[in-house]
Amino acid sequence: MKFGRILVVEDDASMRHATRVQLEKEGYETSAAFDAPQALDILKTSPHDLVITDLNLPGPSGLELLKRIRAEYPDTTVIVVTGYGTVETAVDAMKCGAYDYLGKPVHAYELKMLVDRALERRRLIEEVQRLRGTIDQKFGFENIIGRSGPLMQVLDAAARVAQTDATALILGETGTGKDLLAKAIHVNSPRRERPFVTINCGAIPRDLLESELFGYVKGAFTGAVTHKKGKVEAADGGTAFLDEIGEMPLDLQVRVLRLLQEREIEKVGAPIPVHVDVRIIAATHRNLEELVANGTFREDLYYRLAVVPITLPPLRARFEDIPEFVVTFFRMSAQRYNRPSLSLPQALIPHFSRYQWPGNIRQLQNVIERMVVLCPREEITEADLPEFLLKQESTQTAVYGQQLTEGTTLDAAERALILQALRQCNWNQTKAARQLGLTRKILMRRLAKHGIRKDDATIAVTATR
Repeated sequence: MKFGRILVVEDDASMRHATRVQLEKEGYETSAAFDAPQALDILKTSPHDLVITDLNLPGPSGLELLKRIRAEYPDTTVIVVTGYGTVETAVDAMKCGAYDYLGKPVHAYELKMLVDRALERRRLIEEVQRLRGTIDQKFGFENIIGRSGPLMQVLDAAARVAQTDATALILGETGTGKDLLAKAIHVNSPRRERPFVTINCGAIPRDLLESELFGYVKGAFTGAVTHKKGKVEAADGGTAFLDEIGEMPLDLQVRVLRLLQEREIEKVGAPIPVHVDVRIIAATHRNLEELVANGTFREDLYYRLAVVPITLPPLRARFEDIPEFVVTFFRMSAQRYNRPSLSLPQALIPHFSRYQWPGNIRQLQNVIERMVVLCPREEITEADLPEFLLKQESTQTAVYGQQLTEGTTLDAAERALILQALRQCNWNQTKAARQLGLTRKILMRRLAKHGIRKDDATIAVTATR
């Protein structure tokens, strides 16, 4: 059986029968109706991929049926059949959304060719939708691991900026997932069907970065034997992700500034600029304000990039997300290295949650992958853990970046954590509650429980260090 269910709408019984026989001979599943109301009744209870309808039907015309199908079943393709001398009506049908038309008498080879083409088009559309759904699942915000308060604030801001064309600057330590967030912003934006092009400004040699970014014309320099499109132009209509923008040389920063201001690029050796429609997302682990202060980054470019600054928190500030990372990375690595029977006991996960992870998510992923590769047994044990995970446990337990001595009670740890959040938020209780993943009402109850007053913030937090 071929892909596609077809509904034939024709008041002439012999023609309706002949059409069905021809289609079923080609391997298609068919249904039939003699007028528009019967066709609509069939569509209500049984979805069809294609409708072939005569325009001249008793009662409501085939054109009226077409309009109803387009309004109520927009995914259903429609081919109209028209009699001799009514081509104008067929053109009207095309304007109303018909895929194509056939003239009477309908020849078998024409019917086969048009139906095959129409259903292949529908199949391709469904495949694109399926792939788009896969991409959304892989790169959407819901695929970013973690549900901690600090991360939820970041994802909320990213989801808002994704719906606009505003330039975004993603800040964060190395290994925090800035590239994944940039991709998620693009996939959830109106530009999702256009290219997403990554340019790593720190990985491309300085003398090649200009031509990689903006391209060049034939004869621009020795070896330029043809025109080359740069990565910014390749992202036309989509998003250009300038990763590690803090490593970009000053002379090229001027060119990026022009891109942001004028939406134009100058190819190496080209006499005139080229207009591009590109959304810019930049990222860096560097402190751009410090680079501006010491003269290695343009202040005007910084403000152009930081229309919407988004700071990804380090892994040590979202320790409650670490167990989910561990389980996810373990499953991915076990599948990648074909070790389906390898297990990771739940009892080992606290070892990972107590470490500070200076290399953030990337370091954690590398550690898990190494353990999966090197473990000689079918179960990971403490002997397979890196020494630094075991060594740091003997005297300290890490809680949200605060170092609390062994034996500290849960109440003391909670009190210290609340005080730290209040200090970081300048005693703004609403912001502190959001950072802690609490409602303001619950935070107020915790403050009363621990007897925390504003005067305690600086003294108590310092005392826990």
